[in-house]
Amino acid sequence: MNKHVQPDLDTSPKVSDEIRKTTCYMCACRCGINVHMEGEKVKYIEGNRDHPINRGVLCAKGSAGIMQHYSPARLNAPMKRVGPRGSGEFEEISWDEAFQIASDWLTPLRETAPEKLAFFTGRDQSQSLTSMWAQNFGTPNYAAHGGFCSVNMAAAGIYTMGGAFWEFGQPDWERAEMFMIFGVAEDHDSNPIKLGLSRLKERGAKVVGVNPVRSGYNAIADEWVGITPGTDGLFILSMIRELLAAGKVDLDYLIRYTNSPYLVNVTEGSPENGLFLRDKNGEPLVLDRVSGKAVAWNKKGVKPNLQGEYTVNGVKYRPAFQLMAEKYLVDDYAPENVAEKTGVKADTIRRLAAELAQTAFEKEVVIDQPWTDFRGEKHEKMIGRPVAFHAMRGISAHSNGFQTCRALHLLQILLGSVEVPGGYRFKPPYPKPVTIHPKPHSGVTPGKPLNGPHLGFPQGPEDLAIDKDGNAIRIDKAFTWENPMSAHGMMHMVISNAHAGVPYKIDTLFMYMANMSWNSSMNTRSVMDMLTDKGEDGEYVIPRIIYSDAYSSEMVAFSDLILPDTTYLERHDCISLLDRPISESEAMCDSIRWPVVEPDRDVRGFQSALIQLGGKMKLPGFTAEDGSPLYEDYADYITNHQRRPGVGPLAGWRNEDGSGKGRGTPNPKQIDTYIENGGFFMDHIPDEALFFKPWNQAYQDWAVERGLFDAPAPYMFNVYVEQIQKFKLAAEGHGDIQPPDYLRDQLKVAMDPLPTWWQPYEEALVDGEEYPLHALTQRPAAMYHSWGSQNAWLRQIHGHNPLYVSGDIWAQHGFAEGDWAYLKSHHGEIKVPVVKMDALNAKTVWTWNAIGKRKGAWALDKDAPETTKGFLLNHLIHELLPPKGDGLRWSNSDPITGQAAWYDLRVNIRRADAPADLQSQPSPAPQQSPVGQGPKDIAYGEEF
Repeated sequence: MNKHVQPDLDTSPKVSDEIRKTTCYMCACRCGINVHMEGEKVKYIEGNRDHPINRGVLCAKGSAGIMQHYSPARLNAPMKRVGPRGSGEFEEISWDEAFQIASDWLTPLRETAPEKLAFFTGRDQSQSLTSMWAQNFGTPNYAAHGGFCSVNMAAAGIYTMGGAFWEFGQPDWERAEMFMIFGVAEDHDSNPIKLGLSRLKERGAKVVGVNPVRSGYNAIADEWVGITPGTDGLFILSMIRELLAAGKVDLDYLIRYTNSPYLVNVTEGSPENGLFLRDKNGEPLVLDRVSGKAVAWNKKGVKPNLQGEYTVNGVKYRPAFQLMAEKYLVDDYAPENVAEKTGVKADTIRRLAAELAQTAFEKEVVIDQPWTDFRGEKHEKMIGRPVAFHAMRGISAHSNGFQTCRALHLLQILLGSVEVPGGYRFKPPYPKPVTIHPKPHSGVTPGKPLNGPHLGFPQGPEDLAIDKDGNAIRIDKAFTWENPMSAHGMMHMVISNAHAGVPYKIDTLFMYMANMSWNSSMNTRSVMDMLTDKGEDGEYVIPRIIYSDAYSSEMVAFSDLILPDTTYLERHDCISLLDRPISESEAMCDSIRWPVVEPDRDVRGFQSALIQLGGKMKLPGFTAEDGSPLYEDYADYITNHQRRPGVGPLAGWRNEDGSGKGRGTPNPKQIDTYIENGGFFMDHIPDEALFFKPWNQAYQDWAVERGLFDAPAPYMFNVYVEQIQKFKLAAEGHGDIQPPDYLRDQLKVAMDPLPTWWQPYEEALVDGEEYPLHALTQRPAAMYHSWGSQNAWLRQIHGHNPLYVSGDIWAQHGFAEGDWAYLKSHHGEIKVPVVKMDALNAKTVWTWNAIGKRKGAWALDKDAPETTKGFLLNHLIHELLPPKGDGLRWSNSDPITGQAAWYDLRVNIRRADAPADLQSQPSPAPQQSPVGQGPKDIAYGEEF
């Protein structure tokens, strides 16, 4: 009989010599990580258990950061193009030469025509710096990637309630009893959402996923609503109708904390129709139900009425709530009448509305915590509604997306479930009123800074970026009548507008980490042509392109000057309260990245390079009085820059003794202290200030102490957005600033101060019989940036992307395993592999985004699966809609914000024989990469 012998195993092997704590950058979570070092090499990455965001949890992306850091696709040195644009032929140069070239191009522009520089950044987390640089240069043409990513969500939330989904807030994971997610994929904020979902499931709370695709979070939801793409707003408004009809809304919340009681001019034809009645101090008036008089909304002791009528000088006014009820209590929104369009049964709509109401009002959350509101009224308890929502790009990336997001916020507010126990809670520096945000500025003076911040929130037509003749001042046409509230700019329109010379030609396109020649552009093939197109004079239509990236992406080959970025483990970064901090709903937090590894190549963090270029060009804000550079690099800037006295990029350990929280003089040891603390700073909100933040005096005072505001700024949520009505009035012919006639009808429909819904534009224009299907993309949990599919570990999870088709489509077209298909839109056709997926809206096909790669890019093998079976849906999407027959080409975007309508795509499908080479189409010719092709196999300890 053989005796079992336990092998002698080392159960605690030495993993590393040292642990260095920093912040992940494999997605937008900004999780804390422990980077295990062996000498000066990265050996292993794990989650930081002490970090407030992920509490030690780390996903596949975060763990695979080691492969990102050692990627063979890393750029090695500054480069200038020596071959034709697009060829990938470069010559390595020094940083001094690179800065000299950039300065020689840009300095003359600043002195003569600063608008001829278009500076746009991609997935950047230092927008307070990049926007400051562009403002001091003097160009009006600056924005980040939000215009094609999240502007609908951000703008709708901020105009409605002073904050939004995305990174502005979070559900109350510990108290919510019902949680609904709309259009949420797994790529963004994934670890906090996973942690939160685990708490909900552990406590038995109900999770409802509303998404055409049942993947990830929706797959573990208790109920999945496989909605038809582009109809979320209609579904939400139908639930709102059911709640109003049943009287299941929080009237006390609406009266206390929203503009529902504000009196609105309802006299047709009046130049102030739809605007609020105000007193001589400009304060909106409400109808006091005790005196029957119109009094200021904030008058002590006022008891506002939500219905009634008030007449002044023959002009009639009614409360905003009454107008809302009249708008939605109609048959158009009855469940039976929206069921076919939404793909959601009428009984399901009614039941979900009833469940929301039951949870909100019968499972009330009560916390024994006294608090005082901004009116001075004391409350003994904090009472909340345990219904929480979250939403993302799936509902915003439509031509009706802004109003859909607004509708969801209205649903939250009607249930009284925002900034209350159990509901949706904001993270500092949010919430704050839309009126406290900057307005967009576009005043150009050669040789001088721009007259103010580029981006912001227009309060009316007077804030548009148009000249006296109504022409666009910005190259992307943001803040024009085509998209008045484009708060994030419109990066996806820059190249096509610059190529067309509309509204004018530019000289230099300067971009950072924006893969516009591939997965970040609609109409990808045409954009590649635009970047290489030459005029009759033989010169490039876009004369100069400066680009910064860490890797040999598709966009690198189309650039003239390359400023090579570091990996995220080799750089300083500042995840700042001035930008998009890591705050929690219960604490003000920010964090840093720092060089846990020094670069072994001649590369510099983009922010440092930008600061050094600004110093060389002697830009204001980057130059000392004696003409010398003001900052040595980004670390110097982070430490010593002050946006306003006492407030800088980092909130923690300010003042020389480190005592300052939020406010304080610069501290030369600040970054070192962050490093010692694990890379983050956290300051808890006092208990009496944790909820009701917009109206809680304790929170307002705390926010002022911490530098979030300079004065208390309590405000009401905007059930009715008066700013939108001002644009509608202009479309109706009122006011001095008028839209062009061809846009009036569109504006009259789109600029509705109460949430509305319309059929997605592309869907309305194409033949529904010819293009009967919806086509979507979403990022997978294991990828985020297009960076991901160069990653040796992550490629094993997603080596290529098939087209997923519903069971109905699969059967209708007789598909079998291993089949391919032609997918066609009004713009183009692709040939791709197909896979059956039953957990999918019956009229929908979809695929993962940004996995397909162009041959030659990212140091991948020419026959890598990402370049063969992998593909982009972008080839089917156009930045312009199909012709209407009016002689104009209309933008394929939301008419309010300009958000790219990625998810309005309509297609048809037909079976195709599998190609012998398994090559998807189209397949552009291979690029030449400046870093060549990576090795077939790599192992730890080898040179990468």
